[in-house]
Amino acid sequence: MLQIRDIIWGLLVIGCAAAIQVQITPNQGEISMGDSKFFLCEVVGDAKEIDWYAPSGEKIHSSGQDLSVSRTDDATAVLTIYHANIDSAGIYKCVAKNGDKEAQATVQVKIFQKITFQSAPSPQEFNEGEDADIVCDVVSSPPPTVIWKHKGSVIEAAKDVRYKIMDNGHLQIRSLKKTDEGMYTCEARVMARGEIDFKMMKVVVNVLPTIRARQPDVNATADIGSSALLACDADGFPEPTVTWTHNSIVLETGDKYSLNEDGSELVIKDVKKVDEGDYNCIAKNKAGQKSEEVSLNVFVQPKITFFNNQTASEFDEQVTLLCEAMGDPTPTISWSFGNRVFTEGEQASWTRPDKYESLDRNVVVRSHARVSSLILKNVQYIYAGEYLCIASNSIGQDNQNIYLEVRYAPKLLGRVTTYTWEGNPANISCELEAHPRASVVWFRDGFQLPSPNATNMKIYSTPTISYLEITPVSQNDFGSYNCTANNEMGTESKEFLLIQAEVPSAPEIQQVEPFSSTAVVEFEEPDSMGGVPIIKYRVEWRLPGKEWTGMEYDANDDMTRITIVGLKPETTYEVRMSAINGKGKGENSLASTFKTEPVQYSFTISSTVPPSIAATTMALREPTAPKLEGKVHNDGNSLKVTWIKQDDGGSPIKHYLVRYKAKHVSDWKPEIRLPNNSEYILLSGLDWNTEYEVRVVAENHQGKSEPGILSLRTTVEPTAIPDALDGGSGLGTGAIVGILIVVFILLLVGVDVTCYFLNKCGLLMCIAVNFCGKAGPGAKSKDIEEGKAAFTKDESKEPIVEVRTEEEHTPNQEGRGPTEPNETTPLTDPDGKTVKDDNTKNETEVKNATAEVKTVPNEAPQANGNESKA
Repeated sequence: MLQIRDIIWGLLVIGCAAAIQVQITPNQGEISMGDSKFFLCEVVGDAKEIDWYAPSGEKIHSSGQDLSVSRTDDATAVLTIYHANIDSAGIYKCVAKNGDKEAQATVQVKIFQKITFQSAPSPQEFNEGEDADIVCDVVSSPPPTVIWKHKGSVIEAAKDVRYKIMDNGHLQIRSLKKTDEGMYTCEARVMARGEIDFKMMKVVVNVLPTIRARQPDVNATADIGSSALLACDADGFPEPTVTWTHNSIVLETGDKYSLNEDGSELVIKDVKKVDEGDYNCIAKNKAGQKSEEVSLNVFVQPKITFFNNQTASEFDEQVTLLCEAMGDPTPTISWSFGNRVFTEGEQASWTRPDKYESLDRNVVVRSHARVSSLILKNVQYIYAGEYLCIASNSIGQDNQNIYLEVRYAPKLLGRVTTYTWEGNPANISCELEAHPRASVVWFRDGFQLPSPNATNMKIYSTPTISYLEITPVSQNDFGSYNCTANNEMGTESKEFLLIQAEVPSAPEIQQVEPFSSTAVVEFEEPDSMGGVPIIKYRVEWRLPGKEWTGMEYDANDDMTRITIVGLKPETTYEVRMSAINGKGKGENSLASTFKTEPVQYSFTISSTVPPSIAATTMALREPTAPKLEGKVHNDGNSLKVTWIKQDDGGSPIKHYLVRYKAKHVSDWKPEIRLPNNSEYILLSGLDWNTEYEVRVVAENHQGKSEPGILSLRTTVEPTAIPDALDGGSGLGTGAIVGILIVVFILLLVGVDVTCYFLNKCGLLMCIAVNFCGKAGPGAKSKDIEEGKAAFTKDESKEPIVEVRTEEEHTPNQEGRGPTEPNETTPLTDPDGKTVKDDNTKNETEVKNATAEVKTVPNEAPQANGNESKA
């Protein structure tokens, strides 16, 4: 089938057999800059030549760099425009020729620029606070219209003065803020072609760092191995990096410095004085940098760098002690001796509480810069000892002991008079202070002691005391003795007197306070002790005209009251007293007469008889309240509470009930029940410096008495334990309890053995009888023991009960150390044996770590023949 096109061309050929026609396809052209395009020139008729002509009129050759013409057949020619540019625009002409016949056609080529983003980088970074110029370079032909969007919304520059769209299409933002950060859209439009294109770009707002030092000034102490922390906190965007510099040198982690992960903390190790100064903390990011200064102040603790120990002789004009110290701030230096402090500019008086001397204005302290001198004028022997140089500033202090040695002749001290009696050893003590050490010699009537024929004298010496032990055998041994001490500095002598002791004078009874079955005797101690201490008081009482009954009481310090028990109600008695010292029993006091109180009864009216014949019935009643007395025990946190039994109400007292508590609490400790013969209780293990309330109730078969009430405060807890300070063993509680248990077991064994040999009783006796068929030791052992035992005449058998809630120490167990020898204490030979040990008695006290009830006869009966028991 023939194509329509072919038919049309056939008709044209037939109709115009000799004519030529030219047609260009496409008949018009628009080319985008840089694009390529071709145009087809078709000729109808017989054409010998087909040529293309440029807008300039020049014929286009078959091939070229930008333009090319090609023939595909005899009737067509193709014009190709490569990479069109602005010069490619114009009217192109196609001409067909055949002899003198010619035909032509033209096509207008237009060159246009598509929307092209020449520069629209992303991201674009700016600093906060500056004017930002967001770049969007876009071209087209015709020139495009540019629209800016932020976060999806069109920016309307007319409504916000901060925004401005520049002629070149850039977006300007004044005084940029962090909130302006984000994605921006640059949109270009060519209305003539309906062309649109856009670019999205990220705008980043960098924030200049801010920096703040946590502490603008940091204090540190040098030479103690400590570290100093310098810290600053930085903020900004992007996150700033932090560095530290000191003296323009950047600090890095190493042996001396340590930085944390973000650099905000700088640790200076082992601070020295040279580390002092200003440190810069620098925070830096893209927006810039900021720095902050931190000052490190390095202080130096005082350190005593020089001192001198000195030696002087007594009566030298003066001696100077020096002490030099360094530190920052510059330390002040003071001096002390014992509890006396000397400061600069002071011209002090010298006092020693343990000496008799008092030297005025003989101490001067002078200081210059870091050196201080202590000047001691008119040197005395009491100046010798340990001086303390104290260097102190605001951050600490340093101490140094400085020793002054004073050489001086002997100084003899000690009590001049000593009392004893014939047959009783006494010690005359010659105390001396001397440097260097002095030798001591004793004389009597010009003869050195002990003489060859004197067997009753011995001399014992320590570095500070010489003891002359004398056992007088006659009146000639009493009198004056001379102690002479000598060293290279001089000689000193002193006379001591040995005086015959006497028995004490009689005590004076002040008054007797009677009760129904007891009486309290108040007295004054004897005017004369006889030269030696009183060890006991003997109290004797009787019915008028009857035999005296008596009891001895151990003498205590400030003892002025003694309680007599076991008396009969509503009965008249006489009482007298005497004092006993080592020499013997003194005279009896004048007898005082008193009458005990009657037992107080209550009366009830019987309801079984008519009122007109009212019968009265005498009834027994409960006891009256005990009378309490108390004192703080030796260890300070124990209380000893004693009581005096008052009226028993006509019925024997069954027991005493004791309760106690700290006053500041509401709960009472568990009630303690004590036997009826108890007279005191020892409450131990109490809180220090605490006031306690103690209540004691007496109970008979009729009921309980009103409580006797007493309040006492324990002492303040000591700041140091003497044994620990003296380098003692420091035994723990477990060790002490273990020792006490062993002692307790040994004591029980000892008591059982004693009972076996003396009284034919005890566990050993039981074993001997039941298994061996043997009786205990005979009467001979009893007689020996009776010869050794000493009892006091007494008819009363009421015991004293001692209750201890914790361990009670004997005097030598309370940290006092061994007792110093006195005028009635035998001394010990150098080999450790006791001299005159026949006159020495040792008493053992049984201790219980929890609770102990110790019953002691209150009025021990006199031993009668074979009835005495040890």
